[in-house]
Amino acid sequence: MTAEPGNSQDVRELLLDYFEFYRRTVEEKVRGLQPSELYASQLPSGWTPAGLVNHLAHMERRWFRWAFLAEQIDDPFGDREGGVRSGPMVNPDQDIDDLLAALHAAGADSRAIVRAHALDEWAAPGGRFADADSVAQLHWIMLHVLQEYARHAGHLDIACELRAANRGDTGEA
Repeated sequence: MTAEPGNSQDVRELLLDYFEFYRRTVEEKVRGLQPSELYASQLPSGWTPAGLVNHLAHMERRWFRWAFLAEQIDDPFGDREGGVRSGPMVNPDQDIDDLLAALHAAGADSRAIVRAHALDEWAAPGGRFADADSVAQLHWIMLHVLQEYARHAGHLDIACELRAANRGDTGEA
């Protein structure tokens, strides 16, 4: 089981360590599932564990590259049906190893971006934020991404527990 980061005087590195903690936690959870369970939903919303990994990779890239740096990226909502923000999560057909590699690649990009900018720096307008009046600061974006990871890791905990119960397991996945 992945250990939670310890105390640190460096808030930037502490937050980056928490991102990595959640990425590893998500990976441990999905690696504990059977291959057939990765692409099947147990919930009314229809999301799958593989879809959740895909969402997290897109979400992180969306917030740091598209929102903060205002980079033009081809598919900011590639994790959503129709490529639109309001679309339901897609169930990808990629192998879980490829999805996890994309998640960790997004994390490496985020780490480099965060280390290259001041935490109180404002995002560049033109990506997710249309104008200077709507931009967010890097520390706000980091906390938003962190709460997304925490929330979705919790969703994955529930899905793994349901799958284990359906298999007759008594332990956590």
